[in-house]
Amino acid sequence: MTKEERQYTSKEKEILEVLQSVKDPEIPTISVVELGIITNVAFDENANQANITMTPTFTGCPAIDYMKQNIHDAIAKMEQVQNVHIVVDFSVPWTSDRITEDGHKRIKEFGLAPPQKVNGDLNMGKIQDVHCPNCGSDETTLNSMFGPTLCRSVHMCFECKETFEAFKPI
Repeated sequence: MTKEERQYTSKEKEILEVLQSVKDPEIPTISVVELGIITNVAFDENANQANITMTPTFTGCPAIDYMKQNIHDAIAKMEQVQNVHIVVDFSVPWTSDRITEDGHKRIKEFGLAPPQKVNGDLNMGKIQDVHCPNCGSDETTLNSMFGPTLCRSVHMCFECKETFEAFKPI
């Protein structure tokens, strides 16, 4: 569930705002909210408990525990929050289409080509055909499907001659 799909209470909105400060450890310009891994936020007033559901980008993502700890630490500092409960949920797979518009901008600021929207139709063209984050050219080529992390590929721009990474569409 994204934050646009339901009405949040003022406390839940406050939690989402705090989560904007929690950055992805591999792309520190983008928050966990902008990345789309926060799938639900709820606040139980009776227990003063923040309940957060997150869906990591990959099942074997090595940063899951690190992100959980950062989320916990940020939310635990909030007034009226005595408990923080975080659930890692794999029941609905994460997709790069969950990245917000601001998230796409942050990915580009970091120097990566943001992923194209796939709407469930992933094909090699959407992985290969990316714009250079340095000069904006679409005259690029895929050098390697395998970048430094599972979510990245390596490309080269024929215009500016720079090698760059792209966030893979999933």
